[in-house]
Amino acid sequence: MKRQKTVYEAAIDHGYSRRDFLKMCTALAAALGLDYSQSNQVVQAMEIKKRVPVVWLQFQDCTGCSESFIRSSQPKTENVLLEMISLEYSEVLSAPSGHQAEAAMKQVLKDYHGEFILAVEGSIPDDGAFSTVGGVSAKETFLEMAAGAQAIIAYGSCSSWGGIAAAHPNPTGAKPVTSFVNDTPTILVPGCPPIAEVMTGVIAHIITFGKLPELDHFGRPKAFYRHRIHDKCNRRAYFDSGLFVESFDDEGAKQGYCLYKVGCKGPTTYNSCAEMRWNGGVSYPIQSGNPCIGCSEQDFWDNGPFYTRRAKIPGTQTTINPDAVGLAVIGATTAGIAVHATGTVIKRKIDDKRGAEDE
Repeated sequence: MKRQKTVYEAAIDHGYSRRDFLKMCTALAAALGLDYSQSNQVVQAMEIKKRVPVVWLQFQDCTGCSESFIRSSQPKTENVLLEMISLEYSEVLSAPSGHQAEAAMKQVLKDYHGEFILAVEGSIPDDGAFSTVGGVSAKETFLEMAAGAQAIIAYGSCSSWGGIAAAHPNPTGAKPVTSFVNDTPTILVPGCPPIAEVMTGVIAHIITFGKLPELDHFGRPKAFYRHRIHDKCNRRAYFDSGLFVESFDDEGAKQGYCLYKVGCKGPTTYNSCAEMRWNGGVSYPIQSGNPCIGCSEQDFWDNGPFYTRRAKIPGTQTTINPDAVGLAVIGATTAGIAVHATGTVIKRKIDDKRGAEDE
């Protein structure tokens, strides 16, 4: 079995100083949500942990997940690719192509059986005619590589839920990776595409702690999918006040009001967009004026028009009536004003009575 260099050894080989390495570990600790005092724990792990071999397969996809991955800022993509992992196969990023690339992928099964991570982008059709690489069907390739992997990371909503290819009537019979395996640990990282730092953060967690991150009941990492976008949205105050955009060119849109009435799925979507944001933390769709389309949620492609508000939360009997949202606030305010006015009148009467008694 081939010996993999440690993360620290790989960093030094690529010209990093000890100071650069420590800065990388500090940034990594922040990306994992660790306290600054825990940075030393990451440093120790990176000094002894070996680079993890990774095979990245693409099936029925648009390559959007790969494009997102290479834009990670914390940790930086080059740190992940050159120091933290050993990317053994990728249709987008690998230097070799054709027969050489396919041979390299097969070699991973011999050299790193049970050690490598299998990253999957895109849905998998039952019928091999719809997705074939190197003369082998997507399903056959996936099953072969999944059997030798220590874990599977399903990047994007296509590999996690079936994606756009699975939209009705689903002519290719597209399915998520979980439809084909149940005995290999699998992490779902949905999104169309997922946030770059979420993608790299999942790998960084596995390398740092030697185990999968804590997952929710869907198999998503809780660290990144524990909150609804609505909970941390920069427009939340307008929602609570009952101030909504009615159309994209109205005064409310110019003032930055809540986008729920024009289709925002933030109240029903679990993701880190409002916290981590995109492009190095610059912005996210809602902040930029576009409603959330719920791209990290299951079947988002068939859950109605993107720019039509959803009256009922999927899977529940809960409804959201935006026209009534602000009424409670208005009612409470009105009641407060009334109580204050009543108190003022009573106080005046008491003062008048005392004045009369003094005379």
